[in-house]
Amino acid sequence: MILVPGWMWQRGSVCRAVGAGLAAGVFFGAFVLIEARSWAGAAVVFVVLSLFYGVRVARRMDRIWPEAKGMNRADRAAVVRATRRGEAIGDPRLAPSVIGYVGALRRAAEEERLRRWVVLLVTALALVLAVYDTVMSATGEITASWLMVVLLLADLMWWPRSRAGLLARADRAAGSARRMTDAG
Repeated sequence: MILVPGWMWQRGSVCRAVGAGLAAGVFFGAFVLIEARSWAGAAVVFVVLSLFYGVRVARRMDRIWPEAKGMNRADRAAVVRATRRGEAIGDPRLAPSVIGYVGALRRAAEEERLRRWVVLLVTALALVLAVYDTVMSATGEITASWLMVVLLLADLMWWPRSRAGLLARADRAAGSARRMTDAG
């Protein structure tokens, strides 16, 4: 939800599922291809993750910001874009939607924050596996293992600051929307 860019909100639920699912499928399918050198394995991972992750993301987006279903595509994208940038929404009728979207972002951030310990645990396990693979495995496995460690460490260091910046910009947009609704 937090990582979904504004242009994806312009699409319907099915297109959001396809977009998120394809990204995850390609990313993790490439890892299987690097590690196992198996096109069949990569294809299975691509198909399974594309379907399941895409459906999960679309359902979560619909659940956490249900007001989006009642909006047209252009309005939904305008609300998301203005909120993520921290800008005032130009149309006063969209101000309540900005406030609703900011609430959805806050709920998503809180849910994600509760799961953060899992990322820390997976990072520690990936580091142990990468060290083991360095000693015992082939080049593809070593590459995939250390690449995963680097990505997980980047996530642990980059994502909290990025999320805090996004939420600060969203709060600015919500403040502007509240002033707009109070004035109207």
